[in-house]
Amino acid sequence: MPRRKISIGEYYHIYNRGNNKQNIFIDERDWIRFLFLILHFQFPVPIYNIGRQVSYFVRHRRFNILFNISKILKDKFVELVSFTFMPNHFHFVVHELKEGGISKYMQRMQDSHTKYFNTKYGKSGHLFQGAFQSVHIKDNRQLLHLSAYIHRNSRELKQWKNKEHQFFWSSYQDYVRENRWGELLKPEIIIGQFSSTNEYKEFVETSGTKLLLNEDHLI
Repeated sequence: MPRRKISIGEYYHIYNRGNNKQNIFIDERDWIRFLFLILHFQFPVPIYNIGRQVSYFVRHRRFNILFNISKILKDKFVELVSFTFMPNHFHFVVHELKEGGISKYMQRMQDSHTKYFNTKYGKSGHLFQGAFQSVHIKDNRQLLHLSAYIHRNSRELKQWKNKEHQFFWSSYQDYVRENRWGELLKPEIIIGQFSSTNEYKEFVETSGTKLLLNEDHLI
C-alpha cells in the first residue's frame, strides 16, 4: 500500500513486520530494548548506552533515565497513543506533532533496532519488511475501534488469549490500570471517552471484531 502524506495534528496507524515474517525479537532483552526505543525516541535527544537501560530494566522493571524528561517533552515530534508489539510485528497509534515527525521517529527506531539485531545475531540486510506503513485515522469511530484491535492483538498468542490486558508489551494495561510510562504515553484521547476503565475494557472485548477499517492493511 503506498504511503500517503502524513499531516501535522493527525493520528495514524503505524505498523510493520519482520522481513519474510521473521521474528524481530528473540530474547527478553530485545523486547525491552524496543520498548525503550518507542518511548524515548519521540523527541530528538541523543541517547547513549541503551544496553545499560536494558540491564537496569531487567533488574527493576523500569528504566533509569538520567535526563529530565519533563524539560524536553516540548521538543516531542510525535505522541505515542497506543501500542502493541508481537514476535514478528508491531502496531502503534501515533499523533504527528511536527512536520516529518512520524517519519523521523520510525526511521530512527527501525534503524536502531535493525543495527542492534543484526549485530547481536550475526545477521545482515533488512530486518523489517520495507518501510513502515501508515494509515490515516479518519474519524473518532475508527480511532476507537483501532485501539480495540491493537489491544486485542496478543490474542494471536495462545497463552495470552482472554488475558490481553496483562500482556506486558502492549499499552492495554496502561489504559485499564495505571499508566506505567507517564508523559511518554498519551492515551487520554481514547480512554477519556469512557466513564471508567471497566467500560473501556468491555468495549475492547465486544468491539474488537467490528473494525471500521479495511482489513487488507492489517497484519
